[in-house]
Amino acid sequence: MPLSEASRFPSVQLLVNGIPIIGTIQAEVIANNNFAADRFFARIALGADPTATSLFWASAQGIVAEIRFSLDSITFQSLIQGLVDCVTIDPVSALVCIEGRDLTAGLMETRSQEAFANRTSSEIASLIAQRHNLTPAITPTNTPVGRYYQNEHDRVTLGLFSRAITEWDQLVFLARQEGFDVFVQGTTLFFQSAQQPPDVRVLQPSDLSDLRLQRSLTLARDIEVTVKSWNSRQKDAFSQTAMAAIGRSSGVTGLGSQKSQKYILVRPNLTPDQALQLAQRRLTELTRHERVVEATLPGDLTLTPRSQIALSGTGTDFDQTYFVDVIERSITSRGGFTQRIRAKNTSPRTATTTTTAASNDGAGPED
Repeated sequence: MPLSEASRFPSVQLLVNGIPIIGTIQAEVIANNNFAADRFFARIALGADPTATSLFWASAQGIVAEIRFSLDSITFQSLIQGLVDCVTIDPVSALVCIEGRDLTAGLMETRSQEAFANRTSSEIASLIAQRHNLTPAITPTNTPVGRYYQNEHDRVTLGLFSRAITEWDQLVFLARQEGFDVFVQGTTLFFQSAQQPPDVRVLQPSDLSDLRLQRSLTLARDIEVTVKSWNSRQKDAFSQTAMAAIGRSSGVTGLGSQKSQKYILVRPNLTPDQALQLAQRRLTELTRHERVVEATLPGDLTLTPRSQIALSGTGTDFDQTYFVDVIERSITSRGGFTQRIRAKNTSPRTATTTTTAASNDGAGPED
């Protein structure tokens, strides 16, 4: 059922360096599930707050902002904390606008020259969290990172990419190797296996003020992902293939019929299990972009970028479950509290895997 606007008194609270600021007339928070920083925007009336004056905004350094939303104007929930990246002052209209990112930004801006060859992924994540005064929420792992860079491949992080890699790049790499999720929420760094949401929110067109359904026909085909690898020391080569089939025919032949999409990745020094896991992960990433749903609805504080929604009532194949990808929440004095959700998933498919010994076979281009 749609939320009753009559029972809602949404409001926003902006804290700057821990102090509530009077005069916030608009706020937006964009949260995502894409290994990227969440972002925020706020518009503030100058003159409403005696401390947040033009002089303050024109000269302050290291501004830490926190945005809190409320549905009843009594209980507020923090949606984001982070440094302000940009301040725009409009003295004619007596407005100031601030933009920034959550605390992930600090990790993204810290260059790294460490290989961490003798530490596990969880130890590295804990160390990085401590460096940035973040509370670690980390699932322990057992594999030393040096295993990911066999035959001295860890020198790559200290050589060619030493001027480009950041601590966030390292965490994302390690998370992908472990099959983990990594993100910052508030002042906590999460490094853990993907959590299954306890509930699935059901949405119907009648609940929404806007709904767009998009389907990629390129990704609607059968898809194969092959990972080719070899062990330099054992002089052994093999390939692992993960396949996902739609399991139904479109009834179209001739020019309209399309062959399966095939992707080939080449990765050195993997075990067969690691290659299979990589193929399965990349297959999931690719197929999950087949169906995309974008919906606008009254704002709430329960959904997260790691929630699931179920679309119902369209009378089409789009009626299924989706993984939330991005949530854009906005409070304005005129428009109230709304949120825009982007979610994605594949059509129902059947999956199979194969292992093939490969002796000096050609390797196709990497996806």
